[in-house]
This record gives sequence, C-alpha cells and structure tokens, in this order.
Amino acid sequence: MASWNSVPLEITYEVLGWLAFVSWSISFYPQVILNFRRKSVVGLNFDFVLLNLTKHSSYLIYNVVLYFSRAAQKQYFEKYGYDQMIPVAANDVAFSIHAVLLTAITLFQIAIYDRGNQKISKLAIGIVSAVWLAAAICFFIALPKHSWLWLISVFNSIQVFMTMIKYIPQALFNFARKSTDGFSIGNILLDFTGGLASYAQMAVQSIDQNSWVNFYGNIGKTLLSLVSVSFDILFMLQHYVLYPAKSTTPSTLNGEDKRDPLIKSSDQPESETV
Repeated sequence: MASWNSVPLEITYEVLGWLAFVSWSISFYPQVILNFRRKSVVGLNFDFVLLNLTKHSSYLIYNVVLYFSRAAQKQYFEKYGYDQMIPVAANDVAFSIHAVLLTAITLFQIAIYDRGNQKISKLAIGIVSAVWLAAAICFFIALPKHSWLWLISVFNSIQVFMTMIKYIPQALFNFARKSTDGFSIGNILLDFTGGLASYAQMAVQSIDQNSWVNFYGNIGKTLLSLVSVSFDILFMLQHYVLYPAKSTTPSTLNGEDKRDPLIKSSDQPESETV
C-alpha cells in the first residue's frame, strides 16, 4: 500500500475530506428542519427522496466493504497496483452512514406530514425494485468465486446511476410548479460545497502520488461530485434566478390541506410528481 510523499498534502487531503463530509452531512438538515417547521413536505419531490435513499444505501455498501474488507482491498491492489492507495477514506464511510440515516428520516417525514396530492410515482418504485433485484442477482454471481471487488463495483455503478437520475424529478417538479418553495436551498448550497471539496481532495491525492488512477479507480466518487455540482448549479439558478421565492403556505402550494395515499394507484390521474 502506498504512503504519502508530502505531509502538507496529506494534511490538506484530510482537511478537504472532512470539509466535504461536514458539508454533505449538514446538507441533509435544512430539508429535515424545513419539513418539521412546516409540518409539510409539499414542494419536496418524493421520487427524489426514494431514489436518493437507494443511492446512498448502495454507496454505503461500496464504502464499508472497500474500507474494511481485506479481501476486497487485496483484489483492488491486484487490479490497480500495490503502489496505489485505497480510494475510500474514513470520512466517506462516516458520510454514507449518516446519509442513509437522514434520508430515511426524510422519507419518514413524507409518511407523517401533510403532502397534499403528491405521491411516489410507480416509475420510481419500479426503478428502485429493478435495481435491488439486479444487485441481489449480482451477489449470487459473485459468491462462488468471492469476486468482492467486482460486486462492490456493481454497487458503485448503482450509486452513480442513481446520482445521475435522482435530481431529475425535483428539477422537473420545480419547473412544472415554477417554484422551489418547500425544497430547501440550504441543502443545495452545502451539497455544492461538499462536491467541490471532494474533487479537490481527490486531486490532492493524485498530485501526491503522481498518478490519476485515483479518479478512474473510483469512478463513482468522481462522477458523484461532477453530477452533484452540475445539478446544484441548476437548482441555484432555479431558486435565485428563474423562480424567486414567494410568500406561500403549504395550502397555497397544493390547493388543499389533505393527505392522499402515498403511492399512486392505477385508476388515479397523474399528479405533478415526476
């Protein structure tokens, strides 16, 4: 296993890693607090939350296994070289655990708070079901030969896929409503900071090792930062430029103060949820 060549770069790496961890971790709280204060989740797209939970759960599996499993690490070194460093840090593991917990809390808020006529779409449920079924099949394929690196790479690919699509429902939802009311911009600003810090952290490690395998050896983390930053910019444009905040209440956002079933039924017309 490779070691650091520069102490200042090692310190910088750790600082940036924990900055990303703190920013990303705190980013979950503005939405949770907003939901609690309003006693409503109107304006928050439920598909976004469900896809986000799947994303963070798969990313948690990848990080925990690669960080703690000697077998997975051995397979990583055999593939990328023993002079390379494991591309998962302690803050990655801590972030993943925290992210799954907070996203689950947000999903629980959706179940108990006023949600107007918003529902989880069958498309989102279908995507999540298909993803976990595929993951289960891959597990049984990897089991006979103990192909753990390949298996966690599947989970890494899942989290990349979910990251690329999870923001779309919320972005389209904001566009359809011409508003970002109910969707916390604090979450986006902190997420943007975390994404930039994560990219900087990976760059510092690559400079120290004089190798960019850190980027393509952990393509999930690379794409995670790129996609997240891109959508964060879009959400900031929606919030500050396209749809400036208005003085609204939950009832004016949905036109009614009642809670419909959480999942769409086939005989119900499509709601504004994407």
